[in-house]
Amino acid sequence: MILRPTRFFLEQLDELSDKAISLIEKKLDLVKDNPFRNRRIYGYNLFLFRIRFQDKRKEKRIIYLVERPYVNILCILDRDKEYNDLKKHLKRLGY
Repeated sequence: MILRPTRFFLEQLDELSDKAISLIEKKLDLVKDNPFRNRRIYGYNLFLFRIRFQDKRKEKRIIYLVERPYVNILCILDRDKEYNDLKKHLKRLGY
C-alpha cells in the first residue's frame, strides 16, 4: 500500500510533539503493511479508519481512507470533540 498524506494532515503534524511524531511514523508503517488493522469508522460510504494516540496528555485520532492501492492520511482529530469535525474535513477534502 502507498501512503498519501494530505497537505492538511502535514500541517497538523507540525503542531505535534517530537515524541508523538515518532509514534505516528511507527503506526503508519504498520498501516502500510495492513491498512485494515485499525478500527473502522462507520456511518460513511467510505473505508475510513482511525489510529489512536496521545499528545500532550490529549487523546487524538488519525483518520485515514483506504482506496486501493492508496491509503490517504486525511487529518488528526481531537478525541474530546468526538468526530464532529470529521464531516467538515471530509467535505473540504472532496469526499
